[in-house]
Amino acid sequence: MSVNFDTDKVNLQVNGRVATIEINRPEALNAMDTDVIKGLVHKLKEISDSDEIDILVLTGKGPAFSAGGDIKSMLTNKHESDFFPVMDCISELIITLYSLPKLTISAVSGAAAGLGFSLALATDYIIADKASKLAMNFISIGLIPDGGAHFFLEKRLGETKAKQVIWDGKMLSAGDAYELGLIQEVAEGGLQETLEARVQDWLNRPVQAMIKTKKILAEKNRPLLLKVLEQEKYGQQKMRETHDHHEGIKAFIEKRQPSFIGK
Repeated sequence: MSVNFDTDKVNLQVNGRVATIEINRPEALNAMDTDVIKGLVHKLKEISDSDEIDILVLTGKGPAFSAGGDIKSMLTNKHESDFFPVMDCISELIITLYSLPKLTISAVSGAAAGLGFSLALATDYIIADKASKLAMNFISIGLIPDGGAHFFLEKRLGETKAKQVIWDGKMLSAGDAYELGLIQEVAEGGLQETLEARVQDWLNRPVQAMIKTKKILAEKNRPLLLKVLEQEKYGQQKMRETHDHHEGIKAFIEKRQPSFIGK
């Protein structure tokens, strides 16, 4: 089977019953371009059918988990014909991760922002380093969240709080995210030490029963998640055509505050 993406941007390591998938773009704070997205899908499918693996850890190499979608790619894919295939790749990634028949943990250090935060939310359990920052910050460039974020935030927070988090787009500390109910654990000591303790705790439990519960809930929720991903796809394209989005991108590049007009 031919592979039409850069396989070096995503690493997979297996240690006994635990697999670790690492986004490998530290120079770009692990921003997710199409190579990363396709690479993640490829690695997830590689471990999905393995009877030997029970737990997946998702992480990023270097100082960040993932700073979100790659802005340069966003600027290149200006038209629907270029943009929709990227959104379809994102949808495949999120559905594959959410439905994966393994227990999944996101180990977050540094930034988990935008699509990077959506990715973390698609896992079963999020552990964040005490100094990490998490943000659903699409609003700052005049966009809506994607990667199923509307689904995941509403599930975790309820509709009212989910809208507030999306509309505010604030950078949250790990403590703030924990208090809101966005993440399950803050690493008081080292992130790796906390992660290893959680993994060991799960390995000592009846994991197949835990995975069966996950499968039942994922199967129940899958139709709604697919619908939300489709709505995000078309909604995002509409937002990309707005004045406020173009102003948001321009302000981001020029490192200034945007001046939005509501159009």
